[in-house]
Amino acid sequence: MATQKGKKTVLKFDSEEDVSKALAKYTADLSEKFIKQKGSFTVVLSGGSLIDTMRKLVEPPNYKLALDGFLSKVPIPSSNIYAINDKESPEGAAADYEARLKKLVESKVLPLSAISGFPKFDLMLLGMGPDGHVASLFPSRPHRHEKERLVTFITDSPKPPPPRITFTFPVINSASEIAMVVTGAELANMVDVALGNAPPPDGIPPPCTEVSAEEELTWFLDKDAASKLQTSG
Repeated sequence: MATQKGKKTVLKFDSEEDVSKALAKYTADLSEKFIKQKGSFTVVLSGGSLIDTMRKLVEPPNYKLALDGFLSKVPIPSSNIYAINDKESPEGAAADYEARLKKLVESKVLPLSAISGFPKFDLMLLGMGPDGHVASLFPSRPHRHEKERLVTFITDSPKPPPPRITFTFPVINSASEIAMVVTGAELANMVDVALGNAPPPDGIPPPCTEVSAEEELTWFLDKDAASKLQTSG
C-alpha cells in the first residue's frame, strides 16, 4: 500500500442522493478555497457513474447559492477543459495528453509536487470498480505499476471500452485532495478491502488500496457501499 501522505476521512450517507449533495458542496467549497488561495482551481474528473453523482453541482435548487454566488462568476473557458483526443490511437492520445500536462507545468498553471515531483492537481474525483480498479488502472494490468509516465494507455481493458488512457498513480497520488466516490451494494466488499478491514480475495492488494492524497483523501459512501464496514468496525 502506498504511504499515506495526508489524512483519510470516510463519510457515510444514507443514499446516493445524499452523496451527490455532499459531493457538490465539497467541490464548491474546495473551488472557493483554492481560487482564494492562488486564483485557480485544477480538478480531474474520471468517468463512469461518478459523472452522474456530480449532477448536484449544476442542479438547482441544490447549492443554488453556491452556483449563483460563486461558481457562475468563475466560468470555465473551453480552452481550460482538457478532454481526451479520441481521434488518436490509444498510444497517441496518451502521448498527446501527457504533452499537454507538461505544457501546463511549463506555463506554471500546474505546479509540481514537492513530494513526488509530478504535476499536482488540486482535486481528483475518482470512482472505483468491483475489482478495485480506479481511473483505468486495473488489477490485472501492469499499468498500475507505472512509475515514470504521467499518462498511460491500454488496448485490452477488462471493462468496455477496451481502449483507454489513464493518469498513472504518481500523478493521482500527487493531488492535494482526492474524493473517492463509491455507491451501491455491489461495491461493499471492495470498500471493505480498500479501507483495510478485509483481505483482498486473491491475496493481492487491488489498485484502490494504493490511492493516497498529499493533503486529504475523502471517501464518499452511501449506506449500501458502506454496509460491510458496519460489521468490521
